Amino acid sequence: MAERPVWQLSASELAEQVARRETTAEEAVTATVARMRAVNGHLNAVVEDLGDEAIAQARGLDASLGKTGPVGPLHGVPVTIKVNVDQKGKSTTNGVKGFTEIIAPDDAPFVRNLTNAGAIVIGRTNTPEFSFRATTTNELHGRTFNPWNDWASAGGSSGGASAAVMSGIGPIAHGNDIGGSLRFPSAATGAVTVKPGLGRTPAWNPSQNVERGLLAQLMSVQGVICREVRDVRLAMRSAIAYDPHDPWHVPVPFDGPDMEQPMQVGFTKDTYQFECHPAVLTALETARDCLVDAGYEVVEVETPDIGEIGTTGYRALMGEVNVLMLNDIRRHGSAEINRMFDEYFELFPPFEGDELLRQMARRSHFIRQWNLLLERYPIVLTPFLPTPTYAWNRDAEGKDGIMEVLGCGIWSFAMNYMGLPAGVVSPCMHDGMPVAVQVVGKRFREDLVLNALEAVEERTGVMARKLFERETH
Repeated sequence: MAERPVWQLSASELAEQVARRETTAEEAVTATVARMRAVNGHLNAVVEDLGDEAIAQARGLDASLGKTGPVGPLHGVPVTIKVNVDQKGKSTTNGVKGFTEIIAPDDAPFVRNLTNAGAIVIGRTNTPEFSFRATTTNELHGRTFNPWNDWASAGGSSGGASAAVMSGIGPIAHGNDIGGSLRFPSAATGAVTVKPGLGRTPAWNPSQNVERGLLAQLMSVQGVICREVRDVRLAMRSAIAYDPHDPWHVPVPFDGPDMEQPMQVGFTKDTYQFECHPAVLTALETARDCLVDAGYEVVEVETPDIGEIGTTGYRALMGEVNVLMLNDIRRHGSAEINRMFDEYFELFPPFEGDELLRQMARRSHFIRQWNLLLERYPIVLTPFLPTPTYAWNRDAEGKDGIMEVLGCGIWSFAMNYMGLPAGVVSPCMHDGMPVAVQVVGKRFREDLVLNALEAVEERTGVMARKLFERETH
């Protein structure tokens, strides 16, 4: 097999090669920056090129390697950071023109954790306005393209992250997820991710001047998007380092105790009120067969009502947005995002007043139901979306478009509302595009989710390699 170029290597491979002095951090970063500059003009995944300073940082790491050894498990690995998270001295725009003057006074904890482990930031990636769309485009930076097909969405809101990582612009991309913003883009591009559960990774922006709403605190998490499951695991072990700025953060070891074997896996194909596309059924059945082949005992189950949980969670979040964010959206948002929020509110009427409090109280009931299910089945294989990849601007094409792209994401929203870890992997393709499934796990057992995703990946292949092969034909 022909030797792969440096920019195609996994983070695990790069870190091992740098530690063994088989390559240098400067060589790894220089090759990846060159790749970024070769392909980003079309993709528009990275909206701030930090390549020159990244190469200088890499030289510094190389100089220290011989004296002190690797600074951490990510020594010399190129990464990208999403523009809605603070990086010292950089603009935290969140995709909004009016936020360009917000300059971060310090790094967010997630950024610091990655760089403390030796990662080198080569660029900052695109996000939709206020990070609140299922596709990535805005008036400030423009549209991010899907590396598979210009017609398709790169997902949102971490669409810049997923397009970058799948195109060879670093093997690890930072992203975040309040309703699916790690998983939507990973599903759209064939990348892999795990949305961490509540309390797993630290979140805080030093530039913030007000606290986020309670539901945003409970539902939003920081994570990574990668080409390979092993890289998600590698990055997450460093990303979870404790930071006291986040009152929800719990310093629990990433790898939990061994489970009784064979592990029982719950399995459902239920998409509730939404028709399930045959390609999604094929992906689910393929993933199920992979898990069986890997030694899991897969049992078809009926889960607590995700239709109710997902819809309730989204309406509750809209209630909070209506009170705490809407003024900023009206003042700083484009006409398009304001129209879309009007449509969001029609489709998902925000809970208000006493009703919002009652519905937030019911959150405990939903979590309790799922905890009981996960006590028996520590992981559950589920649909992610009921249909394959959508057109890039479909969610801006009226209420039907929103329902087709975002409204059907009940399996996504529900996991944020309950604070449970959930990952996606694409076991097959349809019409030349990846088709994803989701694996849900017990709280603080992202490691079990990744084990299952890896079992699927080992049998169906790394999707990015199929994408890279297209360039050589």
